[in-house]
Order: sequence, then C-alpha cells, then structure tokens
Amino acid sequence: MELSALDRVCVALATGLGISYIAPSKAGRKWTGAGFLGTLEGVLLWFFLPRSPAAYAAVVVAVSAAACWLCGRADRALGTHDNPRIVLDEVVGYWVAAAGLPRAALPALWAFVAFRAFDSLKLPPYNRLERLPGGLGVVADDLGAGLAAALAVRLILRRWGWS
Repeated sequence: MELSALDRVCVALATGLGISYIAPSKAGRKWTGAGFLGTLEGVLLWFFLPRSPAAYAAVVVAVSAAACWLCGRADRALGTHDNPRIVLDEVVGYWVAAAGLPRAALPALWAFVAFRAFDSLKLPPYNRLERLPGGLGVVADDLGAGLAAALAVRLILRRWGWS
C-alpha cells in the first residue's frame, strides 16, 4: 500500500526522523533498542526546551498532544499498534521525567536511566494506559513512565544533596 505524503511525514516524525531504524529489527520482536535511541533523542532535545516552568509545561503538553495524533496516524500507516519503531512517545516521556531538573549531565543521566527502567518495566497503573485507543495508547504509557521516573529521580537527587 502506498502511503500518502501526510502519512510519510507522520511516520518520519514519529520515528524520530528515522533514528529508530538504526536499531536492529527482528520480526515479532518488541525490544529493538529503538526506545533507547528515542530517549537519547529526547535528552538531546531537552537541552533546547524553555527553562521557564510555564513555557516548558506548555511545550510538553503541546508536543504530547501532537504526538498522540502523529503516533496514531503513523501506527495506522505502519499497520500496527505501538510499533517499536515509533519513538516520539519516548521523547515526550523523557521530557516529563526531566521536567524541572537542573540542566546538567548528572540529572539528565538519572532521568534517562529512570525513564528507560520505568518504560521497560511497564508497571501498574500506567501500563494500563497502553490499552487506550490509537495514538493516545502509544503516548500515554510513556507519559506515565515519565511521571514515575520524575518522582524517582527527585528522590535520588534529594538523597545526594541536589535541590
């Protein structure tokens, strides 16, 4: 089936401009490493997000809403639900995990590790969000993992004396 120009744009954006295709792929395998690469892309983009809490929140909310639509459209174009090549959900999930953290290497690393752990473990209650329809189901569980990671990172950084 030939994809429309809009579908191709949505797939390109949802796959992190193709970054997810760097990871090896095997038929039927959910764990490709693409999520790792998508989160890494989220870290790199995080340093360009606004520093003002209100502006940061506005960007994350707007991009998350757009991601729901883009990922839903890309999923339909790819003929799947929560295709492992779609990594825009990891980008916004990481941004939630890193919200309010100092823009420094150690907090960014802790947010990365915590987000990858919570995203991979798919713990309740946020693992149920994956069942939501369309792009909302693709993105919502990563936003939940981001919230869990944000709490964990704050506890870790507080324990080590970071404010």
